[in-house]
Amino acid sequence: MAAVLQPTPAAPQPAPHPLRDRNFRMFWAGSAVSLIGDQFYLVALPWVVLQLTGSAIAMGTIMMAAAIPRAALMLLGGALTDRTSPRKLLMHTAWARTVFVAGVGFLLWFHRLQVWELYLLGFAFGVADAFSAPAALTFLPSLVRQEQLTAANSVVQTTAQLTTIAGPTPAALVIKSLGTAWAFFLDAISFLFIIGALWRLPDPAKAAAGRPPLWRSIGDGFASVRRDVPLRSLILLIAMLNLCTSGPMGVGLPYLTKTRFDSPTAFALLVSSGAAGGLLGALTAGVWKVRRRGLFILGACAFLGAALGSIGLLNRLWLIAGVLFLMTTAAGMTNVNIIAWIQKRVEPAMRGRVMSVVMLFGFGLLPVSLAAAGFLITWNLRWTFILAGASMLMITGFGALQKQVREIQ
Repeated sequence: MAAVLQPTPAAPQPAPHPLRDRNFRMFWAGSAVSLIGDQFYLVALPWVVLQLTGSAIAMGTIMMAAAIPRAALMLLGGALTDRTSPRKLLMHTAWARTVFVAGVGFLLWFHRLQVWELYLLGFAFGVADAFSAPAALTFLPSLVRQEQLTAANSVVQTTAQLTTIAGPTPAALVIKSLGTAWAFFLDAISFLFIIGALWRLPDPAKAAAGRPPLWRSIGDGFASVRRDVPLRSLILLIAMLNLCTSGPMGVGLPYLTKTRFDSPTAFALLVSSGAAGGLLGALTAGVWKVRRRGLFILGACAFLGAALGSIGLLNRLWLIAGVLFLMTTAAGMTNVNIIAWIQKRVEPAMRGRVMSVVMLFGFGLLPVSLAAAGFLITWNLRWTFILAGASMLMITGFGALQKQVREIQ
């Protein structure tokens, strides 16, 4: 009797690129226009502050007016994201930014702007960041399938890098030809695009459940991270690495450029090299599927530590630019993979709170890193980079001893 031939099961089809999905494409397009508008704001704000005050201290304190509420309210933003709707939170914060930025534009137009109003603008943006940052990272997984998350995050971060590279020049031309007020007006208009996109997108489904008190809800976010050993270990690793890198890169790199090359063009070259590397890293993460994420993250962190330490030993501009390009390429790939892994791992009901804990550890140590770098640079610039790189290698080595980190997939 003839054997019955069984049909060969079809191989699973790879997930389509997220840009083929209408909802993600709409969200991405609105976000891209808003990001371009942000470049007008980022160029115009320091220009206005210096025009009004001529003080770098004023510029720094206005930045602190944004940084403090951003860090202080981040956990609250994550808890509200999980309790309500990330889409609606994004819409409300975008409307608030629109009103404040347009208001500053009109005050400039009528020559009535005062410095205290810029502090209010910075504070408002810091509050908006505290709610919109966890909401955006929570909303994205509702637009695509899990297997599309890495590619989706790659698209988002690639777009952010592209706008950082391409946006400042048009912003400067607008300020020069039309005046600073128009830079704020265009930023306000750009927010309308993301508001329009969010208006047409659906809310993510939420399981029906009782709502505990808000502070208990925030505590549940910390408890969720504490119980998840791989996630907890990865967050601590990220926090310590940010502590080692933020200050040397944010304070040490401009100081190094000034003292060794005394040229704003040299600094612009280093900034462009870093942006180009970040763009390449985000693009590469979208097409190269990393199978053993834990080992990849540890390897990338070890490379970043060695490269950061080497900057203190290099005296040629092109070598420093090359190292920065490689560093930001590795960092861009790592960031995309870390975010995608966390989004996949955390259950939707806890995603906003967990993301807020992740960002709190990133933002919260920034002032400490900047202050420590400023102190160390006055002692010895070269050793600031060497010690920061050596600390990164030690922290990475400790992370490599954790089996849970090595086995992250």
